[in-house]
Amino acid sequence: MMKKFLLILTTAMAFNFLCCVAQASAAQYSPNFKGTEITEFVNIVGKNLKKTMIIDPNVRGKINVRSYDVLSEEQYYQFFLNVLEVYGYAAVAKDNNIIKIIRNKDAKTAAIPVIGSDSNIVGDEMVTRVVEVKNVTVRELVPLLRQLSDQAGGGNVVNYDPANVIMLTGTASTVNRLVKIIERVDRAGDQAVEIIKLKYASAGEMVRIIEAMNKPKGGKSGQPSFLIPRIVADDRSNSVIVSGEVKARERVIRLVKRLDSELESNGNTRVYRLKYSKAEDLVKVLQGVSDSIASESSTTKTKSRSSQKRNVSIEAHESTNSLIITAQPDMIRSLLAVIRQLDVRRAQVLIEAIIVEVYETDGVSLGVQWYNEAGGFTQFTNGPASISSVAAGVEAAASTKGDWVPAEYNSNNDLIKDGFYQNDTKGDYNILGQVLGNVSGMMLGLAKNDWGAIIQAVSSNTNSNILATPSILTLDNEEAYFIVGQEIPIITGSATGSNNSNPFQTVERLEVGIKLRVTPQVNEGNAIQLIIEQEVSSVSGSTGVDIAINKREIKTTVMTDSGATIVLGGLIDEDVQESVQKVPILGDIPFIGHLFKSTTNTTRKRNLMVFLRATIVRDAGLMAEISESKYNFIRADQIRKHEEGLSLMSNDNMPILPQWQDKLTLPPSFDDYQKKLQEKDIELPKPPTVTEDKL
Repeated sequence: MMKKFLLILTTAMAFNFLCCVAQASAAQYSPNFKGTEITEFVNIVGKNLKKTMIIDPNVRGKINVRSYDVLSEEQYYQFFLNVLEVYGYAAVAKDNNIIKIIRNKDAKTAAIPVIGSDSNIVGDEMVTRVVEVKNVTVRELVPLLRQLSDQAGGGNVVNYDPANVIMLTGTASTVNRLVKIIERVDRAGDQAVEIIKLKYASAGEMVRIIEAMNKPKGGKSGQPSFLIPRIVADDRSNSVIVSGEVKARERVIRLVKRLDSELESNGNTRVYRLKYSKAEDLVKVLQGVSDSIASESSTTKTKSRSSQKRNVSIEAHESTNSLIITAQPDMIRSLLAVIRQLDVRRAQVLIEAIIVEVYETDGVSLGVQWYNEAGGFTQFTNGPASISSVAAGVEAAASTKGDWVPAEYNSNNDLIKDGFYQNDTKGDYNILGQVLGNVSGMMLGLAKNDWGAIIQAVSSNTNSNILATPSILTLDNEEAYFIVGQEIPIITGSATGSNNSNPFQTVERLEVGIKLRVTPQVNEGNAIQLIIEQEVSSVSGSTGVDIAINKREIKTTVMTDSGATIVLGGLIDEDVQESVQKVPILGDIPFIGHLFKSTTNTTRKRNLMVFLRATIVRDAGLMAEISESKYNFIRADQIRKHEEGLSLMSNDNMPILPQWQDKLTLPPSFDDYQKKLQEKDIELPKPPTVTEDKL
């Protein structure tokens, strides 16, 4: 028993001793610094806390601080951070028990820890925290938080709009305070959605009225966007969908229910002024819609009031482009819904065409014709003139010598004049002129004794390059027509009266030139369907009856995208002809055979291509851009010609368009003219004084 008692006593004494040692080992501090250099203060704290302190060279000054309480190690470290924060410095903890002492304004860019919502860091330790905001926009919240943050020191507040988050930097106590403020402000409002089914009014018209009432004056609203209720019309079910804050939503619901009341009479009249469509065009459509609605209503409803005849009157007022509708309220709502979908701004289409035609013709003709006076000749008809026609023309053009007259006597048989020849008869050059008029190139005639020869040689080359770029602007589904050319008179008939008296002819004028007829249809997206008729015609010459007209025409329907260039078609024609007339056997002899034959070669090639580009013009901005581009093109061409000048006239006579401007420049008024004269010190003549006697 004595041994057990001694063992228990020894154990109790040992436990008591260990507690005293542990209590003595828990360090306690009572800091007291007066006029101490801050670097010395940092070193003392580092030595006590057994931490390595790295001091920035910019850290300097003296501190005066004293604590009357005994501080634990954790309290002592917080005391150290508080002192640094008061004097404008901060401690940044690093790995391996290292602490950097730097200025507050440099701490925001240092490697300070990034904490989350589960962090227990408090006090003046520098931290960074990223806060996600869910119900308000960070752009509106950040200016408020910056006023509560130490922007001059180490505090910083930055927002990131795409993720709607805020990044806070500063002491842990300041950051935690800002986080609590954000949590108080970022509270989701009651954004429930309510659907109000209307009985009498139109949903679209109801939304238009409420939006007009809630529209702020001057276009700017002082309320946040999430506090403004959203109102949407569902025309299919004739309902109004409202979402937003409770009070704002309740205010809109009360207003909608008050407006959704039955009219005093079943029949009422509405005047709807159209914006883009023609009233006359919509009357037939609306009459068909009203008949369909009335027939459907009579078959589906069995109540006596609903089965009564529904009288609908739809009239168009051309002067104001308005529709006057008299019907029951539900019928008016249906018709107004149709009108709103039809009365929309129609797109316009700019069609630009490029017509390129290349025409080439080459011809070579060589022939030799012989003639002998005793008899026999060679003649070829594929040349411009045959030897027989030339010989006949020469024979007719030769002068005939007058006959010999022995003597001339008077009535008394007295001699007046001795023998003489009568005047020569001049030849007729008409036949020879007609023959030689058909000759082109060179024609050489040789005559020796009884032999004669005619050599004909001609080479022709014709090149034609026609480029036309017509363009036309039209509305969607509206036909447009464009022509550049002239009207050619063509005789269509002739008649004479009895005994060939009072003859007359009937003449029709035919349009000849470049024609473009197009009807565009704008489909979904940027697709355009085009019904195109393209024609290029010209006068080629006269025939035995009338004139001949060359005509190239394309009729097609195509689908293209806005701004894309397509080729409509190409007309290619190539013709090669060779005509040889020769004397048998003699014409086949090499080299010498060319003296007994006539050869004509002709090649003709025509290439016509038509390109087209359609551009959808949906707004006034693109229209102004296109108009300005076309206007400046013409003006630049005029300026170029003005710079080249005229050879015989002054350049002042050449017109130049003014610079592009949307508003027209009005001529100066009389006041402007009078002011201009006053600036030049020119006195205007005074009007004569009129007295009462003269009156």
